[in-house]
Order: sequence, then C-alpha cells, then structure tokens
Amino acid sequence: MADKALEIRDVSVVRDGKKILDSISMDIDVGKNLAVIGLNGSGKTTLIKLLRGDIHPYYDETNPAMMKIFGEEHWNIFDVRSKMGVVSMDLQSMFRNDTTVYEVIASGFFGSLDVFRNMKVTDEMIKKVYEKAVFMGIEDLLERTLEGLSLGEMRRTLIARALVTDPKMLVLDEPMTGLDIVMKSKFRTMFDIMVDKGVNIIMITHDLTDIPVNINRIIMMKAGRIFADGDKKKLLNSKTVSELYGEPIKVEDTNGIYRMYIEE
Repeated sequence: MADKALEIRDVSVVRDGKKILDSISMDIDVGKNLAVIGLNGSGKTTLIKLLRGDIHPYYDETNPAMMKIFGEEHWNIFDVRSKMGVVSMDLQSMFRNDTTVYEVIASGFFGSLDVFRNMKVTDEMIKKVYEKAVFMGIEDLLERTLEGLSLGEMRRTLIARALVTDPKMLVLDEPMTGLDIVMKSKFRTMFDIMVDKGVNIIMITHDLTDIPVNINRIIMMKAGRIFADGDKKKLLNSKTVSELYGEPIKVEDTNGIYRMYIEE
C-alpha cells in the first residue's frame, strides 16, 4: 500500500464566515505527480496550505472531518515542511534585493528569508547548496544578488531552495507566471526532467500549457470543491475544460502538451 502524503475526508476551510473549501475528500500518494487546475479563487492555493499544514480544517461536530499529513493526524509543522518544498510567487517578493543566490538557497535549511548570524551552516549544507545549484543550472550565480537576476533565474533559485532538504515532494504554485513563451517551454522541459530523476511534483496552475508531459493526474477545482479528479487524457478536453472555466474553450493536445483557446 502506497504511503500517503495527504488524506482528507469531508474537509472544509472557512474564512470570514465563507467556505473557501467545501467538503473536500481526496488522497495524494507519496511519489506521485499531479497538477491542480482551476480559475483564480477556486481553492487551489488553500488546498496547498492544507497540504503544508499551514491551515487547519473547519471543525463541525455534526460532520467531523479527517485529515492526515504523511500519515499523521497531529503533525509537527517543521517536520512537514522538511518533507515538502514549496515554490510560490509570494515567496519571491519576500527576499531583500541584496540577498545572494547562495543565501537564498541555504535559507531553505532554516525556513527563513536569509542566513542569519545565529544559524550554523555546516560543510554538508554548503555542499548541498552547490549540488542543488548545479542541478538547477545556476552554480555560476551563487554570488550574485537577487537584484540582478532575471525572472527565470529567480525561479530556478527558489526551486533550488525548495530542493535543498531533499523533500519527498515539491509543490509549485503558479511557477510559470510572468515567464515568456520560450522560458515557459524551457521550464516545462526542466520539470519533466526533474520528474524523470525522481523529484515528485504537485503543480498549481490555471494554464494547461504549464503542465509537464510527465504529470498525468489532474485535479480540477471550482468554487471551493473538487470538480473532477482523474487521468489527464480523460479530463483535458474541450467539453470538460469549458465546464470548469465556464466559457467555451477549445483544448488541443500536441504530443502531451495541452493548450486552450477561447472559442470565438
């Protein structure tokens, strides 16, 4: 039986009296890759916050929810974060411009936004920083500050930071936002290579083009609920995607790369 990264049954999340997630049930196995898609505000990011243990389910005595992270109903947030690396747009804006690429990657060991004087960086950590920089193709940028990086270089730096603890799972929250079409293609190829090398990915996106070829499971979110959960080839079609987005959309598949267009 596969180990579970996440098990949830009838889980809701309430904010300001409104259900952001509404009676969600799903399993995510350790070692499996998937993409979560849907419009902005559909509940995608809230689902990831649940997965990370950043937020807790709404408790209803009449319909008690069940939630386990890596098999535990009561989890240590720092233990969860060591097993799960996250790259998000929010994180990108939190670092100071004068922070070096090396410091950003090394900060992943401490869950911080820099490496401070009270933090001991061991020789093994230094070795791991360089190893992940090489893996992401940014070893020549380690002494550069963030101020001089391109958007693509910044994203590679944040991914190296997320990988530095060798997590069981890498969560990518809209990782290609703002990238041009050429860079998107390069990143999609890079993620496929990472999956081939054993890095397990959960990708959050609203754009089908972002989804790597090697990711086959799709979870569709709509209005805080799971709209569909299944195989990519069965779900990524014009009919289902049009129902998900509420607009007439044409979906095309070119060798496992999906694109969608608003039908005029």
